[in-house]
Amino acid sequence: MDRFRMTFQYFQSNSESVMNGICGLLALASIKIYTCFDFSCPCLPWYNMAYGLGIMFIPSTILFLCGLILNRQSLVMLEEWRRPQGHRKKDLAVIRYMCSSVMQRAMVAPVVWIVVTLLDGKCLICAFSASVDPEKFVGFANASPVQVQQLLAKVPCKDDMLMRNNTSRKAVSRYLRCWSQALGWSILLILIVAVFLAHWLRPCFNQATLLQARHWSNYIDIEQKIFEETCCEHSRLFAHKCILHFFQSMQQEIKLHSFSLPREGEGAEGGEDLLRSITDQDQVNKLLKMWYYEKPPLDISHVTQR
Repeated sequence: MDRFRMTFQYFQSNSESVMNGICGLLALASIKIYTCFDFSCPCLPWYNMAYGLGIMFIPSTILFLCGLILNRQSLVMLEEWRRPQGHRKKDLAVIRYMCSSVMQRAMVAPVVWIVVTLLDGKCLICAFSASVDPEKFVGFANASPVQVQQLLAKVPCKDDMLMRNNTSRKAVSRYLRCWSQALGWSILLILIVAVFLAHWLRPCFNQATLLQARHWSNYIDIEQKIFEETCCEHSRLFAHKCILHFFQSMQQEIKLHSFSLPREGEGAEGGEDLLRSITDQDQVNKLLKMWYYEKPPLDISHVTQR
């Protein structure tokens, strides 16, 4: 139990590092899924583009949503954005920082998926094989426009009977694969340059504002965790007292059945007096409602002076 508690506390205090690890695992999972995926282009003029672009963007959208779901800060950010004003003002800079952090981590796996598909080239060949200019390839010179469209749509299917002896199939495939790989490397280069500039140009901006936004975003996350822990602790103590009260009220019936009733305070832990002033359901509901609608201000100077 102590080891589990230490692990849980580590995850709570290092949520940013944990999320970086989860994003890395999602990125590795996207590569593994693509390598295990059986790509089968339909080789039909009206379905190739839908299939190729669907394989490229639908899994990336799923990975993006998974990144948002697994990131606890996304829910904390939405709660902070939607909560009532109360006694504590909402800092838009903190919300923007949290949104930027969540989006950056959630975009890692989708970008890896798209770059891998472009570098492989199969999706782009399937999607745009029917859109190339047939005049650039001599193998389609003697065919009618309808036959050209059918032949171009069957370029990804090298085992098709119509394309086995066609000399231009490999040329079209190489042409589209070159464009796909060029686009993939270009996206990768742009992302690396953008990260490089963001990393090296960050000290040129106001670091105090960035530190404040990062500090208070971490504070909101930790405050929510501590509040949930405190609620769980009070729920445990409240349930313990309710059960003791039930057995004390049933004292006469218990004596009739020859059960021994524990003494008052026996079996109770030392922390039972925590939050003991909250003794009924209405008080708990009122405090939870006050916490949501009237967040206390971030000022404890009067407590320190007292």
